[in-house]
Amino acid sequence: MAKVSGKIFDRELYKKLLRFVQPYRAIYFFVILAAILLSGFSTLTPYLLKVVVDDYIRPKDYEGIVLFTGLMLGALMLEVLFQFLFVYYANWLGQKVIKQLRVDLYQKIIHFKMAYFDKAAVGRLVTRAVNDIETIASIFSQGLFMIIADLLKMGLVVVVMLVINWQLSLIVFSILPLIVYATRLFQKSMKKAFEEVRLQVANLNSFVQERISGIKIVQLFHREQAEQKTFMAINEKHKAAWLKTVWYNSIFFPVAEISSSVTIGLLVWYGGLRVVSDGSITLGEIFLFIQMSQMLFRPLRQIADKFNTLQMGMVAAERIFGILETEAQIEDQGTLTKLSLKGTINFENVHFSYLPDQEVLHGISFAIEPGETVAIVGATGAGKSTIINLLSRFYEWDKGAIKIDEYDIRALKLHELRKHVGVVLQDVFLFSDTIHNNITLNNPDITEATVVAAAKTIGVHEFITTLPGGYHYNVKERGVMLSAGQRQLIAFLRAYISNPSILVLDEATSSIDSYSEELIQKAMAKITKNKTSLIIAHRLATIKNADRIIVMDKGKIVEMGDHKTLLKIENGFYAKLHQVQFLNQESTAIA
Repeated sequence: MAKVSGKIFDRELYKKLLRFVQPYRAIYFFVILAAILLSGFSTLTPYLLKVVVDDYIRPKDYEGIVLFTGLMLGALMLEVLFQFLFVYYANWLGQKVIKQLRVDLYQKIIHFKMAYFDKAAVGRLVTRAVNDIETIASIFSQGLFMIIADLLKMGLVVVVMLVINWQLSLIVFSILPLIVYATRLFQKSMKKAFEEVRLQVANLNSFVQERISGIKIVQLFHREQAEQKTFMAINEKHKAAWLKTVWYNSIFFPVAEISSSVTIGLLVWYGGLRVVSDGSITLGEIFLFIQMSQMLFRPLRQIADKFNTLQMGMVAAERIFGILETEAQIEDQGTLTKLSLKGTINFENVHFSYLPDQEVLHGISFAIEPGETVAIVGATGAGKSTIINLLSRFYEWDKGAIKIDEYDIRALKLHELRKHVGVVLQDVFLFSDTIHNNITLNNPDITEATVVAAAKTIGVHEFITTLPGGYHYNVKERGVMLSAGQRQLIAFLRAYISNPSILVLDEATSSIDSYSEELIQKAMAKITKNKTSLIIAHRLATIKNADRIIVMDKGKIVEMGDHKTLLKIENGFYAKLHQVQFLNQESTAIA
């Protein structure tokens, strides 16, 4: 949980927000002007009432009563007008700010390197991008500007009261410190309470998002009751956090209300005595001070409530800027673009570790020629997929060099590098959209005719046309409307249509049925033609025709050669892997 400063207003944080206000400076200053005028008109009305009571009602001057009633009505109409302008443009400004802030946050998140997402919970990031940013809008709409308007009004009220009657002013001011002190305690307590609320909201979002995403596992292993208990515990913490805010409100607002009532009683008692005894205080002044004491105390109570809103917005802003200021992006300092790459791959003594002092790759070196098909095999955790992650620059390696053709891949712009590397992963992710859009990823340069032609080339057109709507069939979230094999075929076509120089298949045939695998195997010859192909597979039958096979174990290359050569190595890693899989296949066939 982020450290809570307890400050009423974090200036440094607000300065960061003001950067997003710069394009709307005219509106920003207009809102401040409206707040100033609003305080003036709201104070004018009770003063005019005092004048009417003392100078026109008591002397029974009916013409003066009509005149000042009209003036009061005019002041009221101006107050309403500026109240409307103030509220509308304060909210307008808040929405403009959070729109740009949300865009910047999303852009920041989608450029984070994979190491960031290895540690960050998706639910928390969703909370930041949606709930927290919406809360920031309240800094402008219900928080800071409202507080400024109330403070201006209170300041003007104090001046008017002192000018009119210092004795009645002292009565009001004697109660004021109690409310100010209570407001200060309330604000500090609510800052901490709302920080806890935001934390528990993020925990709830994260928990629910993960369990819904993994609902099959929850149900398959009969974990419904256990997960329900865990959810209830998290929900209990969320409730407790909110009840703490309710507790503080329950204490503060009765205290403020009682203080206000006591002040009115004292004004009526003292003022009434002076009216009756020596006439040093007029009836109009009592009316004025009763109204102005409420104008002084009511904003204080409201300011406390608005401080809640402001503090929630500040807490949310602190979290958002925490992400925006996080340096977790792959450094894209490359300058090379629009290259025509042949597809040569060189790993030169590459060392890599996901965690400090826990090296995963120990000086990997190999070379792949253009158009060559190379397979990488090995036990789970050997480092196969890590090679693909480094080739795509999802992670930065510690030592060594990775080159495509004669270029170090760090010299290429990231989009240029990834344009030349087409990847099909084992865990295929499809968006809740049509098959066509999942293949093109909404790239307007790829037409439907191009997609259809590519599908026919690799032999998946027939399968797609059997679906309702064909290429416009919506696969729903994560492609749940398709089988695992069908999702793999869509991913295969997505990689192929981008026409990369290098094609990478990371366990791409491990989760598909025999028919889908046959489709891919038939298309492989066409797809890999004139392209460097890198295949990672557990099933050795799928890579026995590769030009070369790299065998890895515990982050090192232990063997390299074609299928026949590797089988001849006595007690070799590849030969043992092949033997184990062959025996398993025989056992399965007998069963």
